[in-house]
This record gives sequence, C-alpha cells and structure tokens, in this order.
Amino acid sequence: MSLRALLGLAAPRTDKAAIERVKAWAKALLGVDPATTVVVNEIACNDPGCPGVETVVLVMEPGRKTRAAKIPKAIGDVTEGDVREALGAAPPSGA
Repeated sequence: MSLRALLGLAAPRTDKAAIERVKAWAKALLGVDPATTVVVNEIACNDPGCPGVETVVLVMEPGRKTRAAKIPKAIGDVTEGDVREALGAAPPSGA
C-alpha cells in the first residue's frame, strides 16, 4: 500500500457498474429523452455536516436548469428507492 493510500490521499476507486446502474434508474424514473444528460458521481466530504460519502445525480436537460440530487450513501449502497426519493425532491439548481 502506498503512503498516499495510508494517509487517505489516494483517489477512491470508481465503481463503474454502480454508476451505470444508478444512471439507468434515474433515466428510467425520469423518462428522459436522448438530449438529456445524467451524470452520477460519488463524492467524499470531510466537512462535519456531511455524511462522509454521498452520491450525486445531475440531470441536465436542454433549456432547463440543472437539477442536483444528493443521496447520503456510497454509490454501491444506493437503491432504486433512494434514487426515486432523491429525484422526487430535487428542485432545479439555483431556484
């Protein structure tokens, strides 16, 4: 193990299968058209008010403000129900 990994400075490994699964759920739940982009990321947050790791789903539709939905779980732990709940409560960014 490298010194960077021991100190917690190493970049986390990306769970590509989980990202694609969450993205597919989001697209299906929203019924998006091909012009809509959905981006899913797992973000580490060291702020005391953060859950530590959260999954963020961005929905970018042409002509509309980007929506950001946060799920306070690691991406591998996210369920379809989590995505449904988060997207149902995701107001347009900047609103």
